[in-house]
Amino acid sequence: MIEKLEAVEQRYIELTQKIADPEIIAKHEEWRKLAKEHAALEEIVNCFREYKKTLEQIEENQEMLKEASGDVEMEELIKSDLEELEEKQAKLKEHLKILLLPKDPNDEKSVIVEIRAGTGGEEAALFAGDLFRMYSRYAEKQGWKAEIIDSNPTELGGYKEIIFEINGHGAYSRLKYESGVHRVQRVPTTEAGGRIHTSAATVAVLPEAQEIDIEINPNDLRIDIFRSSGHGGQSVNTTDSAVRITHLPTGIVVTCQDERSQLKNKEKAMKVLRARLLEKAQEEQNQKIAENRRSQVGSGDRSERIRTYNFPQGRITDHRIGLTIHQLTNVLEGELDEIIDALIAEDQAKKLAQVE
Repeated sequence: MIEKLEAVEQRYIELTQKIADPEIIAKHEEWRKLAKEHAALEEIVNCFREYKKTLEQIEENQEMLKEASGDVEMEELIKSDLEELEEKQAKLKEHLKILLLPKDPNDEKSVIVEIRAGTGGEEAALFAGDLFRMYSRYAEKQGWKAEIIDSNPTELGGYKEIIFEINGHGAYSRLKYESGVHRVQRVPTTEAGGRIHTSAATVAVLPEAQEIDIEINPNDLRIDIFRSSGHGGQSVNTTDSAVRITHLPTGIVVTCQDERSQLKNKEKAMKVLRARLLEKAQEEQNQKIAENRRSQVGSGDRSERIRTYNFPQGRITDHRIGLTIHQLTNVLEGELDEIIDALIAEDQAKKLAQVE
């Protein structure tokens, strides 16, 4: 591990020199690429340097302990310092192991989230609305921006389907674990007898794909323009601004009618299409490395039941890691960090076990 870390540190030093070189600064694209690599290595290099410094302090204290032989009070002080330093060293070592794990190339990206009501009729649509608000509030707390791409609202305020974008650095690294079936247990407002119903909604979190990630041949697209319709069938505008894009080779269809501008709707629809094509390409790749994929906490399988929201007991259970917390109201207000942090920790532990 030390050899690998020393190589990383050496590369970081080289990059530090390069991004300060006026000749490279003048080459904007090359400088941007090197600066991005430099930034990606900064945390691991800082941690490694702190680790080396701690090792030096341990050695110094061990020497001091030999010299203090017979001075009981001094020995106790040095031993106390040594315990703290050794504990710090162990923590830094574990953190370095995690930092050396292969990075998901999509982690830094923004995301496109698709929520669809499943079993449960109107109650499932209302739950889909709850999930949309939960992710919107979480995005706001993270300083990210959520923007609706397309939606199919119901009269009671739910959604049969809603597709939205969350723009923010690292959004995918935290939200990728949300893909799957979310189940809700509660008494619907339409239920006169007070019986608890179980409904579900599916969530798909897709990393936003850039044009350099996915190349789309314009000849492979069929683009249809039609008139937008709003809540209850009301006309959003009097022009044909809604856009439906069909990717002929795969049959993927994307619709966007949220904007009044046909051009903006087309741009948004293309974002969703790129994200779905990237997901499809990654699924095909993951089938080839199925064993590795199964070892991860967040498989991204939309058919996997991942979480239950139980309203009568005010609890949420994530079935993948057996985590139960009694903070339902807070979570639905966007307080998702406790669950996401636990999922990340479990995922890292499984990957570390594989490496070791």
